Amino acid sequence: MNADQYPAISDYAFLSDGHSLALIGRDASVEWACFHRYDAPPVFARVLDRRKGGYFRIAPTSPYETTRRYLPDTNVLETTFRTADGVVTVTDCLPVRDDPAHPGRPARREPGHVLQRHVRGVSGEVEMAVEFFPTFDFGRSPATFSSVECADEGEHEGEGGTSVLRACGGTEALVLRSGLGRRAPAPAPGGTDTDPAGGGTGCPGHVSRAVVTAGSESVVTLVRTEAGDPIPGPLSAAELDDRLAETVTYWRDWADRCTYRGPYRDAVVRSLLVLKGLIYAETGAIIAAPTTSLPEEIGGERNWDYRYTWLRDASAMLAALAGSGYPDEARHFCDWLVDATAGAAKELQVLYGIAGERELDETCLDHLEGYRGSRPVRVGNEAWEQFQLDVYGELLAALDLAMHLRGGDYRPERARFVHDVVELAVARWREPDEGIWEVRSGRRHYVFSKLMAWIGLDSAIRILDRHPDQARGPELRRRWAREREEIRAEIERRGVDPATGAFVQEFENAAPDATALQAILRGFVAPDDPRAAATVDLIDAELTRDGHVYRYHGGDGLRGEEGSFVLCTLWLASALAYLGRMEEAEQRLSLVLGCANDLGLLAEEYDPLTHSQLGNFPQGFSHLGVIAAAHVIEVVKRQGEGPGPSPAAEDYIDKLVRIRRAAT
Repeated sequence: MNADQYPAISDYAFLSDGHSLALIGRDASVEWACFHRYDAPPVFARVLDRRKGGYFRIAPTSPYETTRRYLPDTNVLETTFRTADGVVTVTDCLPVRDDPAHPGRPARREPGHVLQRHVRGVSGEVEMAVEFFPTFDFGRSPATFSSVECADEGEHEGEGGTSVLRACGGTEALVLRSGLGRRAPAPAPGGTDTDPAGGGTGCPGHVSRAVVTAGSESVVTLVRTEAGDPIPGPLSAAELDDRLAETVTYWRDWADRCTYRGPYRDAVVRSLLVLKGLIYAETGAIIAAPTTSLPEEIGGERNWDYRYTWLRDASAMLAALAGSGYPDEARHFCDWLVDATAGAAKELQVLYGIAGERELDETCLDHLEGYRGSRPVRVGNEAWEQFQLDVYGELLAALDLAMHLRGGDYRPERARFVHDVVELAVARWREPDEGIWEVRSGRRHYVFSKLMAWIGLDSAIRILDRHPDQARGPELRRRWAREREEIRAEIERRGVDPATGAFVQEFENAAPDATALQAILRGFVAPDDPRAAATVDLIDAELTRDGHVYRYHGGDGLRGEEGSFVLCTLWLASALAYLGRMEEAEQRLSLVLGCANDLGLLAEEYDPLTHSQLGNFPQGFSHLGVIAAAHVIEVVKRQGEGPGPSPAAEDYIDKLVRIRRAAT
């Protein structure tokens, strides 16, 4: 397959209802969808194989131009098609409503696991095609189709009645209800990417056509069920409209709680909506991204499955949510965390499945060509077996945050868990590890890993100060404080390059690494410490191209290159703000925002040479960085203007990002 036939990664929109998720292209083509669980096998996976992956598109049969938007402050997508004959909009949503028992959490009505697609004629007359080519389990379970005759469908969706089609594959089934014309089977092979009859896919499917006129509206629904379940009954047009309105209200009410009121509010709210969409409502776990194997280099092997919960990523992303007015998400995650680890610190690992699964063995799907020929396509992630020292620090910082948000709620099992995690950090901080970037070239003494051990002990001491252990408290505090200072001494002695005065990647190695910026952002050094400026200048000189920051230089055990890391560019923006270089800080933040797609979404990486987004999409870490940089810039600006930071921004800095010196 010609790589040019693949849309750009940035061409996709993201939908979520807290249980299911989807990516939709500019042509209203659903090209990735995982129903009922974020890490479930997709029912459409065209983003990973243009011929074998399957898709679900509603688009004009004649040439068209498109524009699209999210309805303001929602995760509801509206695509507008303009043809020579008229204008049609397609509004897509995964229906969701507020959970009355837990306000702010998404709940579903029955039937659940639904994609609603509202097709409305705006002007003229436009022939539209519904192209339905499902492929189950990454294309490994061929779809079989059966028609469903339902006498009562006519009054529900479409003047000519509704056609109902059921597609089954393995243990799953999809029920398609469409009032847009009558179905006709589409041949599996032989079509082109612009020919609906073939759909550009090697899988069987069905196509229907209908003329949409000004003022008319039809709703096409797709319901996921188990293969043996009965077919859900139809919903009336009024019920479908109510579900759409309910979904819009849910997202707008949630977005309205954002406490950030600075100049980057639109970008912050969109980033918060992305993070919320990555939270699995059943457990509170948050995934790194909704996709697998979107490449960090086109044609390369740096393709990973990110549909899991990294403790590091989740802790940081939920801290950003909590600091922006959403503490319930952090509390929910903390509950999941203790359940997932069963309170057993010794069993702690880097990442988990969204329901707490521990073994996430990595396999390669050789039958898929990968995005633009980027192989392998991976399911699972073997990083779950790695030792990454920084996780202890991230976890303790997250527990510190959650316990702070819970006030006096400090249960004995939490206290024991905190104690055990601290003791593990104390016992293991002198060991080499694979580090935050999950290298596959062996363990090293990474400076960032040691820094996070320091953060972990600092957080544990703060927890202990708020909730004293009457029997052992004073002795524990003294011992943990001594260990914390020993870690600091080692970092300052072995983690700073004598020639430049900058923090570096690993002990006694002058190679730069963007994680060195965390020494500033985590409050390890004050902004006026000469090592802070030296570190910023080294990163900017050695790891930056056209303003975009790369993680490090090679040597990670993998072939090929990668793009700049969006989060690292935003780290630099925040660090520049703390150094008082506000114009540069805002330039870097604006640079990143200018690389987002038309919907404000960011992938993991960006290639400044080709001006394209790379990696899994949208990436939670990237949107976390937008939120954090916007908060940091607001805080630093207000310091100089008085009357001081807003309470929410100050809490974000003081309690979440740990930059106490800079915030005061």
